[in-house]
Amino acid sequence: MNPPDISVLIVSFNTRDLLRRCLASLREQAGRAGIETIVVDNASRDGSADMVAAEFPEVRLIRSSANLGFGNANNLAFEQARGRYLVLLNSDAYLAPGLLDAALMRMDSSPGVGMAGGRLVGTDGGWQPSARMSPSLLNEFIILSGLAYRYPKSRLFGRFDRTWADPAEEAEVDWVPGAFAILRRDLIDRIGFFDPRFFLYYEEVDLCRRIRAAGCRIMYWPELVITHLGGESAKTLSGMEFSSHASQLTLWRMRSQALYYRKWHGFAGAWSAKALEQVWHWVRAFRNRGTVPAKARESEGLIRLWNQAWKETEGGTVSPPQPW
Repeated sequence: MNPPDISVLIVSFNTRDLLRRCLASLREQAGRAGIETIVVDNASRDGSADMVAAEFPEVRLIRSSANLGFGNANNLAFEQARGRYLVLLNSDAYLAPGLLDAALMRMDSSPGVGMAGGRLVGTDGGWQPSARMSPSLLNEFIILSGLAYRYPKSRLFGRFDRTWADPAEEAEVDWVPGAFAILRRDLIDRIGFFDPRFFLYYEEVDLCRRIRAAGCRIMYWPELVITHLGGESAKTLSGMEFSSHASQLTLWRMRSQALYYRKWHGFAGAWSAKALEQVWHWVRAFRNRGTVPAKARESEGLIRLWNQAWKETEGGTVSPPQPW
């Protein structure tokens, strides 16, 4: 049997109904590209794996007995993938008919591109951040201060999510989200897939950085439109603190942030990223203590979480035992 052109890798965690819609959209991709689909179920509690087995027999299903996180679950799928291209696809995303054919043609005609993403939109058609610049202390400050939100059309303040740019124009960027991305298999064979230390968050940022270090480009191709809800798996977890604007599991984000900065910017970079956010929240807590106690308590909690993340990762050098 000839290997497929594309292996679609999907990590599943408690999103049964959305996963069903995602897989149904893949059935509508019939075209030039030969496609195989691999689902890694991260020990879902909602019957996701049984649904896949019953309704999508063409899908290769891997049932994990534990939650492996995003990167390690994809690494497991990668070991079984046979396609010359890999497509990362979130279970809460779905594709328009013909999208994978279009992605295949773009990659075949762009040999210098190692990884590419498309235009992510919500169910209402609203734009989602789809092409980003690398994390840096300047970018962290711009986001923390609210300047990115207040002045999205500024090239300076809108730099991280490129909110200043025309979303209809393709661009070479630093990284694209793993909600949808197409990668070259031979490149991944050479540089390795996701760093297993990242349980959740920053794994695709790290991968894109390694791809660029290998001399390949990261592209944003806006004609590839992907409907993406976002954060649906994270919403099914409980007992953790969420950031107020992105439903992120804050402690996990901080752990991964510490790991990323220590890996690419050393001790000074990691410590500065931690200190920057803590100082910001110390000032915010001080200003709001007498007037808006809820904001003060939130900031004080975030300061404590950073101390916890720093201790657990030993200053960004160690990934705590997984699953987180």
